[in-house]
Amino acid sequence: MPVFRDDSSAEIAAALGALPSGSAVSVVATRLLDLFTSGSIPPGTRLPPERQLAASLEVGRSAVREALAALEILGIVDVRPGSGTYLRGTASELLPQSLSWGMLIGERSTAELLELRSGLEIFVARIAADRLTDEQLAGLGAHLERMRATIDSGDLRAFVKADLAWHHDLASSAGNSVLLDMLQIVRSLLRVWVDRAVQDETQARAALDEHDAVYRALVARDSDAAASAMAAHMATASARLSRRAADEHDGVGAA
Repeated sequence: MPVFRDDSSAEIAAALGALPSGSAVSVVATRLLDLFTSGSIPPGTRLPPERQLAASLEVGRSAVREALAALEILGIVDVRPGSGTYLRGTASELLPQSLSWGMLIGERSTAELLELRSGLEIFVARIAADRLTDEQLAGLGAHLERMRATIDSGDLRAFVKADLAWHHDLASSAGNSVLLDMLQIVRSLLRVWVDRAVQDETQARAALDEHDAVYRALVARDSDAAASAMAAHMATASARLSRRAADEHDGVGAA
């Protein structure tokens, strides 16, 4: 893997520049993001250690550490314990990820993210009803069968995985790459709660019924019905995620 050379410290400092005194982690992350998407750093490059980045930016290591952690959540960097931090993808691949930056560094509430996700998912269901192919429809049906099988086996973790795959494939079938990117971003920011939102078999079966209602509308190629069914699903799913996020915040039921 390519790495920054020790003799390139001056170039890094010049590229990053010292930040104003008292800058927030968001400013540190934004400066790093600007550098990463400039195209001057090859994919797979190992970044300088935290102390070197902190010195170049004239900020504390904790600010750099938090900024890199946020960039990792967005899939922009890969933090490998004992090895270092590596840049993922090319500049063109990273740019769509930057769309999410305002949401993350602005500390938007979970409620706002859930509202955005609901609107996007409802729109996806509406346009997918007109655009998805028979093959894509069959794939969604297969995901539903996997969800049903995981409930019967009591494997809720596998249920959540099949659920996420269903939503991803539905978004893909809408045929809008920007919409897909935006949904991926929102889901990544909600992922810590999405992965643990379904807590028991009753919730899983309710979620399965909601997915099935959307699926039946898609089979009928009824865009209005698909959007309506997805709206109903998002209402209950958002309520579950909100409760889970509140519990995590209060330290209740933490995994």
